[in-house]
Amino acid sequence: MSGLVHRIYIGVFIAIGFITLVLLIYWGYSYYGTSFEERPFQQDHTMLKPSGPIGHGLGILGTLLILIGVFSYIGRKKNKFLPRVGALKYWLEFHIFLCSVGPLLILFHTAFKFGGIVSISFWSMVAVVLSGVIGRFIYIQIPRTIQGREMSLAEIKEMKDEMNRELKTKYGLREETYQKLMEATQKTSALTGIEIETDKSALHSERKMLRAEVQNIIEQSGLSGRDRRGIKKLFRNEVKINARIKRLQLMQTLFKHWHVAHLPFALIMLVIMVIHVAITITFGYRWIF
Repeated sequence: MSGLVHRIYIGVFIAIGFITLVLLIYWGYSYYGTSFEERPFQQDHTMLKPSGPIGHGLGILGTLLILIGVFSYIGRKKNKFLPRVGALKYWLEFHIFLCSVGPLLILFHTAFKFGGIVSISFWSMVAVVLSGVIGRFIYIQIPRTIQGREMSLAEIKEMKDEMNRELKTKYGLREETYQKLMEATQKTSALTGIEIETDKSALHSERKMLRAEVQNIIEQSGLSGRDRRGIKKLFRNEVKINARIKRLQLMQTLFKHWHVAHLPFALIMLVIMVIHVAITITFGYRWIF
């Protein structure tokens, strides 16, 4: 999927979600804005109450969207019942879209009234949505290939090793010069860490000193101006690779903790949702059928 097509793909999702929200508010504002005691006397009560044709329909559609969003992504990710069609990140975006619009519809299905066991499912759903937003933020921080595939730690380290070999062999650096550059690289990469982003002035000063140190090492190498420029470029790339390694390790750790919060809430939501649907059908609330 090209960059333009991908932007259109995301734009369509955003437009659908926004239009859905606007229409729901436009159609039901006078009803949802009324107190619970006065709603039975509203002319829209028969249609918009949770068991009404529209209210009930919103609950059914919202539930279907969530189920499709969850199981289509799992099927694509685990390759259980869907072929490997399309990049996984596009399926994740589809999953996020359905699992955002679905809860929105269910919110209006409840008519903003939560009680009983269903309230547990609802608040679990809210927790799932919020943790999903956090998970999405973590996900986009993971280093990726040009095709958008998540890079493994081995792949990034292979890039680093290849760059180191080029730095050492192509320019014929003496071992002492090479080691000094590697030490400076490690120092510079450490400055990209999240843990030191507290004192901006000190950070800027340290980076400036390190750049001067690297410049001095390269100038003393005795190489031509062209070679020095090539080494500087490789040095900058080396710093970026080290930063990628640190970021990947950090994001993988955060992802493990994120799953601990996201999955249990999702399971609670799905289980109680199934119980709610079964009870509803048992008591004869079968929508328009």
